[in-house]
Amino acid sequence: MACLQLSLALLPQGASAEAPIRAAQQQANYQATRDYYQQLVSNGGRLAELGLLMNMMPKGGDLHHHYTGALYVETYLDWVDKQQYCIYRATLKIETKPQQAAAQPGNECLSAEQLKEDNGLYRKLLTVWSDKDFYNHSHDQPPPDKQFFDTFGYFGAAAGYSPREGLQLLKARAKAENLQYLETMLRGAPAGDNSKLAAALDNLPAGMSADQIDQALGQAMDKLAADAATQDMIQQYRQQLAGYAQGMDDADFTLRFQTYVSRNNSPSATFAALYAGFAAAHGNPLVVGLNIVGPENGIVAMRDYALHMRMIHFLKQRIPDVKLALHAGELVLGMVPPEGLRDHIRLAVELAGANRIGHGIDISHEEEADRLLAEMRRRDVAVEINLTSNEFILGVQGAAHPVLLYRRYGVPFVISTDDEGVSRSDIGNEYLLYASRYKPSYEELKRTVYRSIRYSFLSPADKTRQLRQLDGRFASFEARVAALRRLDQTR
Repeated sequence: MACLQLSLALLPQGASAEAPIRAAQQQANYQATRDYYQQLVSNGGRLAELGLLMNMMPKGGDLHHHYTGALYVETYLDWVDKQQYCIYRATLKIETKPQQAAAQPGNECLSAEQLKEDNGLYRKLLTVWSDKDFYNHSHDQPPPDKQFFDTFGYFGAAAGYSPREGLQLLKARAKAENLQYLETMLRGAPAGDNSKLAAALDNLPAGMSADQIDQALGQAMDKLAADAATQDMIQQYRQQLAGYAQGMDDADFTLRFQTYVSRNNSPSATFAALYAGFAAAHGNPLVVGLNIVGPENGIVAMRDYALHMRMIHFLKQRIPDVKLALHAGELVLGMVPPEGLRDHIRLAVELAGANRIGHGIDISHEEEADRLLAEMRRRDVAVEINLTSNEFILGVQGAAHPVLLYRRYGVPFVISTDDEGVSRSDIGNEYLLYASRYKPSYEELKRTVYRSIRYSFLSPADKTRQLRQLDGRFASFEARVAALRRLDQTR
């Protein structure tokens, strides 16, 4: 007590006498939360309690988030009827022009409401349009990665209904899950008419030097920059995203977009879209970064991977303010030949100049992986860890997951969801998997949450504001946990 009185006496004039008392209480709450968390992760029989704690905990931001894959099937079924589409009974495919659907016994085209009247058919649709129940019963099943990516072909026709409504749903979910920031991929960058580039880019001779490739890319960029239709398309894209985002931000939630490009198109289409993506993100506080997406083991993706990284490097040199979060290393041994695992992350980091890497699963197969890990740490390149997605698509989980390798080498990482609607997961479950499988200390768990803001592509001023908000959220969270602990100890 004497020490506390002395500290109060030494407070600067005008300072609140309550400040040290409040700081002491916050420290006590922090210690109580830390001790409780440690008890839970040390006792595997208390998983439900740990899940409660992870759901209550502030999560910061979700940095690896696909809008289309984040919405649940149930939402898409609502949108089928809102657009007056129908779903074929036999194939479960959407028909966007029901008046043209020929009536066939056993393959009628049903409204979503009609389909729901058949509980068995409804349950089957959930398993086809998402990963639901894939492993927990006997059935004919495709390879998991094919199951995952095929789902987009089923609900994709309904997905464009109302980005505003979809974003509102995702905002409400994020706030309920104690997320304050979402960095989502809503719409891909527009490629437009790239036929003028096809002759120059689609048949590049093997063995071309980097300078020769850059020369071809420079000529293509000049054509795109001078093309009025391309520039108008980019401007419309920027305006479209701005309209979708209008009014989404509030005191407790912030939304930003990444633009993205498919890695399984022709070189001319890919470069045209990359250029449009860079142009759309340039100087744009709403479109904060660019990504490249799609199955990394696709034939075109594997064939052109190095070319894609060269394209991104070329554009980054000319439009340097655009941040890059690149899917790379979403591969495992056996999915492609060993040679295909040796340089994807390295090229994304060292050639393309990625600020963040999405997935990064095949890191241990990279050539001179130890040096690459050290380089990632030196460059401060963060890895976006998607535990549910990695387990389902790639079969990587537990001690086999490279999150342990990244942690050992000091490479920063964040926890994210990827496609929570397809995976039937949420951010709380991702943190539960992280905490229960890898048992980070409470200090490390908390640092992981803070990294989701520090490694976001927000402006420095916005990051400062978000970090300050996260401080307040953790103070409230730890006070609640401490109160729960006191209640528990009195029983």
